[in-house]
Amino acid sequence: MKKESGKAAENRMKKIKIKSTAVVTFLLLLFIFQIAVNAEGRQLLAGGTPFGVRLFTEGVTVVGLKGEHGAPSPAEAAGLRIGDRLLSIDGTSVTGVGDLARAVEHSGGKPLTVTVRRKGEEHSFKVTPEKCDGGYRIGVYLRDSMAGIGTLTYVDPKTGEFGGLGHGIGDPETGTPVEMTRGAVLNAKIREIVRGRAGTPGELCGTLGTDKCGTLLKNNECGVFGILTVRDGAGKLYPVGTRAELHVGEATLLTTLDGDTPGEYRIRIADIHRDRTTKCFTVKVEDDRLLQKSGGIVQGMSGSPIIQDGKLVGALTHVLVANPTAGYGIFIENMLSAAEMPMAKAS
Repeated sequence: MKKESGKAAENRMKKIKIKSTAVVTFLLLLFIFQIAVNAEGRQLLAGGTPFGVRLFTEGVTVVGLKGEHGAPSPAEAAGLRIGDRLLSIDGTSVTGVGDLARAVEHSGGKPLTVTVRRKGEEHSFKVTPEKCDGGYRIGVYLRDSMAGIGTLTYVDPKTGEFGGLGHGIGDPETGTPVEMTRGAVLNAKIREIVRGRAGTPGELCGTLGTDKCGTLLKNNECGVFGILTVRDGAGKLYPVGTRAELHVGEATLLTTLDGDTPGEYRIRIADIHRDRTTKCFTVKVEDDRLLQKSGGIVQGMSGSPIIQDGKLVGALTHVLVANPTAGYGIFIENMLSAAEMPMAKAS
């Protein structure tokens, strides 16, 4: 191998670094261009209506631990912690809270091998149920499903595919999007508004219905996605606007403040960050009607479509707690890109 001088080697490394940077920049530009191409010419029904979701997770999540008279519970003493996802007991998979209850009840007080997932790693613990009135217990509170209300962003009129929220449904313990195994979309109605103020975000309070109107298939950082089987009251058809078309200036927010019918409210787009996946731009509420009714942006508005220049360009996602008249939005392209990842079949 030919030996090179220190100066020659330094120059060669600089050239490699410059070429590598150029490749990364090219790939980023190619990715943005591909998203724009996929969105070009597509038309979607803008939502703005409330919808309910119920999703189920792999295993069950530990949300509480409680022993008798201030002492650690058997589960806590064995090493279980809040936020652990319980996967199996004595080698048998746990799919719901009832699976654990039955295993504990039938244990006769003998130790159980409990396997959990904690921060991406699996751990096993020996938990010995303790005798209590009428049976056995290990002193653990569990959650195997989650439910809530958000705002529908869009529906594809050809396929029934939808996107909503503009952010994932997060695990209260970890803050990361819940890893779901299945989910359902339910009808919902807004019944009252808790006004927001500086330091305290407001909230849209709604009623979750029992009628299933679709299947929830995905939950990630860009929103929730699935298929609607009932599309009554679907909104107006809009062409998709790309991130390159979004600009600082006036826009319209579609959101529902009572019942299930959305209204149109004036907002302003500012501080656009075209390279972000979430929190892509800042939204400022300028409509006095919205300010009077809700104080600005409140929880439950997440997913409300944003229209600019006659195009669906994004969705509202977050409120600034210190200033409820302002918040963040996500590019509609990012939601569409996240929805196009492989999904399970609708049931």
